[in-house]
Amino acid sequence: MTTTRASLLAEIRGRLAAAGFAEPALEARLLVSALLELTLTDLVVKPDVAVSAEDAEQLRAALSRRLAHEPVHRILGYRDFHGLRLALSPETLEPRPDTEVLVDAVLRHVKTAGVRPAGRLLDLGTGSGAIALALLNALPEFHGTGLDISAGALETASRNAHVLGMGDRFKALQSNWFDKVQGRFDIIVSNPPYIRSEVIGGLEPEVRDYDPLLALDGGADGLEAYRRIACDSRDFLEDNGLLALEIGYDQKQAVTKVFTAQDYTLIESVSDYGGNDRALLFRAE
Repeated sequence: MTTTRASLLAEIRGRLAAAGFAEPALEARLLVSALLELTLTDLVVKPDVAVSAEDAEQLRAALSRRLAHEPVHRILGYRDFHGLRLALSPETLEPRPDTEVLVDAVLRHVKTAGVRPAGRLLDLGTGSGAIALALLNALPEFHGTGLDISAGALETASRNAHVLGMGDRFKALQSNWFDKVQGRFDIIVSNPPYIRSEVIGGLEPEVRDYDPLLALDGGADGLEAYRRIACDSRDFLEDNGLLALEIGYDQKQAVTKVFTAQDYTLIESVSDYGGNDRALLFRAE
């Protein structure tokens, strides 16, 4: 019996549904279209095209990985973020759509607050480079530094910057927070680890088993990284500079308290697509 695009799509969708995955149809379409290098239109308009045995085997192998709860975009090796296609690696957090609200908030601030057009930005814990590269893409006169403690993450971020044509404006820096940072920046951004250590074991396996622990574990109360940033960032932030942070859904008050204790003023709080608190923007007094 010939394996076609439609029959393979149905097979994958059915096995995902039987295993209890929440969006089997969507995930099946993503896997089939990406791994066969098809558009979604191809799947609809030409469903009866035969699939080679080699391609079918590749897709069934990808399905086995998904059934083991490896995220779809880890299987594909990339994730789209703020209009950019970013390669992923085991050392990088998978960027989520909700983080895009942090990028959008920073861009609004740049347009309305008179930030100099040819400024410098610092991304703390850059991972794949998602936040820094999204901002550099929208601010073509800016230069950015992506900082991470992981050499593997920095290799991925640098590769993404090069592929996207921003290699000349992006610098990778291996550092434990501000230890090796030099100079001052108009914008400092971060999506730091903010999950309480005790709850990490109970996270969904897609997060717990595949996102790097360094990017998740925020210490006993989830605030360790914020305290470090609050204490050290003022020495690296330009006058009238912006500090923008992603937070957990229930951390707005606690994180604000950490920064106001260091003479920062909260200038904006941003909700994500689900209506949860997601980003805070501060200015130093």
